[in-house]
Amino acid sequence: MTVLLSLILVPLLSGIIAFLLKGGGARVWALISSLLTLMAAGIVAVGEPSTWTMPWIPALGAQISLEADSMSTMLCLLTAIIMPVLLVANWNKDVDRAYAFYGLLLLAQAGLMGVFLAHDALLFYFFWELALIPVYFLCSQWGGEKRVPVTFKFFIYTFVGSLMLLAAIIYLSLQSQGATNSFAWETIVRSGSNLPEAQQQFVFWLIFIAFAIKMPIFPFHTWQPDTYEQSPTPVTIVLSALMVKMGMYGVLRWLLPVVPAGVVFWSDTVVILSIAGIVYASLLALVQTDLKRLVAYSSVAHMGLMCAAAFASSDTGIHGILVQMFNHGINITGMWLIVGMIESRWGTRDMTRLGGMAVTAPRMTIALLVIAFANIALPLTNGFIGEFMLFNGIFRSGNEYHITYMVIAGLGMILGALYTLNMVQRVAYGDKTAQVAQRDLAVYEYIGLAVIIGLILFLGVYPNPLLEATSGFIK
Repeated sequence: MTVLLSLILVPLLSGIIAFLLKGGGARVWALISSLLTLMAAGIVAVGEPSTWTMPWIPALGAQISLEADSMSTMLCLLTAIIMPVLLVANWNKDVDRAYAFYGLLLLAQAGLMGVFLAHDALLFYFFWELALIPVYFLCSQWGGEKRVPVTFKFFIYTFVGSLMLLAAIIYLSLQSQGATNSFAWETIVRSGSNLPEAQQQFVFWLIFIAFAIKMPIFPFHTWQPDTYEQSPTPVTIVLSALMVKMGMYGVLRWLLPVVPAGVVFWSDTVVILSIAGIVYASLLALVQTDLKRLVAYSSVAHMGLMCAAAFASSDTGIHGILVQMFNHGINITGMWLIVGMIESRWGTRDMTRLGGMAVTAPRMTIALLVIAFANIALPLTNGFIGEFMLFNGIFRSGNEYHITYMVIAGLGMILGALYTLNMVQRVAYGDKTAQVAQRDLAVYEYIGLAVIIGLILFLGVYPNPLLEATSGFIK
């Protein structure tokens, strides 16, 4: 059986088995499964691009068609790295009904892998829903006090977006009567690109809104800060580090090549929305006192920059998106881990009640500094090269307003440094009398943060492996 299929089957079957385990067995099983998945992702990453196909629903012309090109491989590897890191770093956290919690996490991982590998539109939609459903139950069952209304809002947003995406897929498949596989990526691309321009403009919004909600892009982002705030830390990591990449992946794989005339017509509109979102989210992050909401708005700003580069029609920008998707996933995971550690020790995320962590937990403070510097794309951290390529791509777009776009997006970068450094100052170097001393990093937390910081520094000093691994998508 091909290793591509194992990337989906291992977490899928492990998630089902986890529901049968009691006590601490589900957590151990989840870690073993995630390490096996990481091993499979590593094999795919070092190998040549590969495909795997088998019949699925012949009556509809749908197949189980998987393909691992450079973008899919990179995102599968990111997903495989993040899962064991979040499990190890939260190893001491007791979870009610652990068998269901870890089972749902593994099912979400299986859905994510399927989204990134699917080369058939109907299969892509199947995994799109498979990834979302476990997260919905994770948020609604293990979230905070406001989890019920927040999860309902999250469900409504994603459900509407999913219906629009399904409508677009069905419409495009109907344009390919007589094709041997009416849902194949090549067929969908051919059907979409052959549509009249007016129809492409309409289909563009059906597809884009579904992906914009998931990234999320202004003004489709309002579900995100509340959901991140109410979700437990491992679930927030899955949402922020991995699931937002589903939206950006969808734009690059299923939007830009499918309705090219619609993309050309609406590209300026999307760039303006994305850049407005960068500034808007950055200003909101600047006035936050809750750590989770600050990090949530920072994620909106980062994804806005990637979306702007995607519609700038520059190879440098597209390459930068691939690099930055991986790096953002690593960096935002580190931020959420630190936030979770702070909350578990001092019982609050309110920065007005925190301060002096540098005295009481110096090693945790060092980790926070490194991750914060990566989050603002400081040179010698992994965030720098990708963000540089994104700005370069926007500048090279050829649009008459490209300089204006880049300057306004650059304002978001400046604001990002302001709110991130302000957060570090208030949490780590504020009044040390404001909190009671707590223990520093434990062994399992060391391991999780060591992986994150190691990748930040390695890819910051020597980004060439990531640049070469993602360059094939541009050719």
